[in-house]
Amino acid sequence: MTVLDCAGRPLDLRRPAVMGILNITPDSFSDGGVFLSPDKAIAQALRMAEAGADIIDIGGESTRPGARPVSAQEEIDRVLPVVEALHKKIPLPISIDTSKPEVMRAAVKAGAGFINDVRALREAGALEASKQLGVPVCLMHMSGEPRTMQDAPRYADVVGEVRDFLEERLGACMNAGIPAQRLVIDPGFGFGKTLEHNIELLRGLKKLQSLGAPVLVGLSRKSMIGQLLGLPVEQRLYASVALAVMAVQQGACIVRVHDVGPTVEALRMWAAVYPESMRE
Repeated sequence: MTVLDCAGRPLDLRRPAVMGILNITPDSFSDGGVFLSPDKAIAQALRMAEAGADIIDIGGESTRPGARPVSAQEEIDRVLPVVEALHKKIPLPISIDTSKPEVMRAAVKAGAGFINDVRALREAGALEASKQLGVPVCLMHMSGEPRTMQDAPRYADVVGEVRDFLEERLGACMNAGIPAQRLVIDPGFGFGKTLEHNIELLRGLKKLQSLGAPVLVGLSRKSMIGQLLGLPVEQRLYASVALAVMAVQQGACIVRVHDVGPTVEALRMWAAVYPESMRE
């Protein structure tokens, strides 16, 4: 599937797509508290759209290690005004970053056309909600829960185990009646993985292509950059852009990023040099 139908708004995957991150949370690892105000969140989304984003990903609950869980109603209260406003203001697909079926339903009704679920539709009612809503969904691998996922994660073969998990979730979705052409997968960099696991996973990313689903990757400003380069979150732009290009070279169709403009420019240069890599 080279074009995803996001509730009537196409997401073209014949070239690398850039997903702009919009966290409406007080505690996200990179921009927590910055866009809690709907006006500030909407302005940031408009800036990302102007910078070339292909899709905007809106989240109302942090999934960083140790993050406090929030209720479905609190999440809805944070994201719904922004989803509704952006649906009217920009023609891009809007993604809702949530694991809760109540939030999925409310956001899609308000204009979201893509579900980005770090729990891969494993919450009670999430499979059924996704089937009924009829929009594409991204299934992410995460070992454990956000609060504990970085407590000594272990794998015998991280690439193989992540692939097996995603294959199982793809099967569960299709068995539940969700068509394959609506499914996207994410290996979950930083979600229950050490620095070594993340590096190995990036090197082996092409092995996920055999599953037949588009691959979404989120490496922007992640802790692996801090571990390798000793940089604080606000100084991880250049490394984030480099990782986005590496991910695309390894087969990623969508890159989820904080810094849209620099990433778009880098990927346009990559596409100009490697036009044979564009998908038919």
